Amino acid sequence: MELLLKLMDISGVSGNEESVRDLISKEIEKHVDDVRIDKLGNLIALKKGKPPKVMLAAHMDEIGLMVKEVGGNGDIKCVGIGEVEANSLVGEKVAINADNKRIKIIGAIKSKKSQKIGIKGIFIKTKFSKKELFKNNVEIGSYVSFETGPNIKKGFVEGKALDNRIGCFTLIELAKNLKKAKNEIYFVFTVQEEIGLYGAKTSAFEIQPDWAITVDVTEAKKDVSKSKINIGKGPFITIKDADFIGNKCINNWIRDIAKKKKIQLQYNVSDTETTDATNISLSRGGVPSSVIGVAVENLHTAKGKASIKDIKEVIEILYELMKSPPKVCLV
Repeated sequence: MELLLKLMDISGVSGNEESVRDLISKEIEKHVDDVRIDKLGNLIALKKGKPPKVMLAAHMDEIGLMVKEVGGNGDIKCVGIGEVEANSLVGEKVAINADNKRIKIIGAIKSKKSQKIGIKGIFIKTKFSKKELFKNNVEIGSYVSFETGPNIKKGFVEGKALDNRIGCFTLIELAKNLKKAKNEIYFVFTVQEEIGLYGAKTSAFEIQPDWAITVDVTEAKKDVSKSKINIGKGPFITIKDADFIGNKCINNWIRDIAKKKKIQLQYNVSDTETTDATNISLSRGGVPSSVIGVAVENLHTAKGKASIKDIKEVIEILYELMKSPPKVCLV
């Protein structure tokens, strides 16, 4: 799992995914026929072959913060990028990406006792003055990411950016393993999912896949009323989320493989969250789509937790499906 830890450790807040993209490109280029970057910044890797044309997508970006204001004493106010759980950040270390060289200015999140905890109620405390910060190229618009080192403990991976470096890791491993695939498979690493599913929209429009699967994560839910999904209990597939209904045909393919491989599946039925699959499914005349992934505890915080077993089982299922992907997919 060393590669996953590397992916998690990199800063790649929405709109600032270059470092993540560079690592993915380096890892995948020897295992595909073509790698390119589109105008929006998506990384598109292609294994050439015969129909069907399949798109597998995972977003590179993570949630984070952006510098909004630097006070006279060096305190930094921020805005959130993505659905940041602000009250979970107090006391966490962050890194400010100060310029194109990715200079890290380390600070810690503090809260204003007079305000309700939220993005407006927290600020970054550094050891620098306003003048020193500006001298080090910290400016309005600088990206801020969590400085939580990833680690592995007793079969679980912990740290920041599990959403969605897990998906990126899955696609890279899949590309490496599919040495004899005969079909046209696009491995698409999208940008700006956390702020609007934007990379998926443009890449799907250009690729025009016959069908697609998004690899992502969902929040672990222990309450049965919220569609119980736990870490360590197998991958999930999406039946329905806030904006998307999974394609029955694709979901049945995944179910059949899981049954054959004796892999336990979990089913995501909710009215919250959504993924790149929403925009992919609505591209051009429509693309049959679904979602597979793993549950993550403490989602959208600096201290997420996921099961390594679950991740490996997603790779196993997708490998079996991509060895000889079905041509036709109907609702």
